[in-house]
Amino acid sequence: MQPVYIFMDNSNIFIPAQEIAATREDATAAREIRIQFDRLYELARAGRPVKSAICVGSVPPEMDAVWVKLRASGVQVELFERGEESGCEQGVDQCLQVHMLRALVDADKPGVVVLLTGDGAGYWDGVGFHADLERMKRKGWGIEVVSWEESCNKRLKAWAEEVGVFVRLEDHYNSITFRRGCRNSVPLTMKSRRRATPTIAG
Repeated sequence: MQPVYIFMDNSNIFIPAQEIAATREDATAAREIRIQFDRLYELARAGRPVKSAICVGSVPPEMDAVWVKLRASGVQVELFERGEESGCEQGVDQCLQVHMLRALVDADKPGVVVLLTGDGAGYWDGVGFHADLERMKRKGWGIEVVSWEESCNKRLKAWAEEVGVFVRLEDHYNSITFRRGCRNSVPLTMKSRRRATPTIAG
């Protein structure tokens, strides 16, 4: 079974989840919604061996418990301070891209890249997640994008569906989210979870 390389942009998973929660449940759900990261990781892994797993995010103190759990699962976590003036994350996308390109260069043979994001910025300039996924695809890697369809860059989604696999998080909403003090997550069903394969054998 082909090993997978998992790359997760936490903000691009959590922030859209808040918006979707408000629509699916009620107005207070946006504040109460949390990601069930062990289930999300299970969805990304899809029963395959994991060669490496990286999650990048920022450092609000209330996330400390999440990072501890992810590290305990074998996920490498890299955290960045938010800009003092802008309040925005600094360097998160670039960090994840560096890890993607290292995997591309260092791997002995093509694997399967599983990217959890929705960000397609920078494509026309040859930068950003989509451009780096195309680089990996040209080298024979299998491509999987795991994202909220509602917030995913349309070009990135269409391309992932054409060359690999697009996993729609809305289909797993009740398994990968819970509401603190209100709703637990339910077991994850993998029956419809498609899997990509490398196009060039090592």
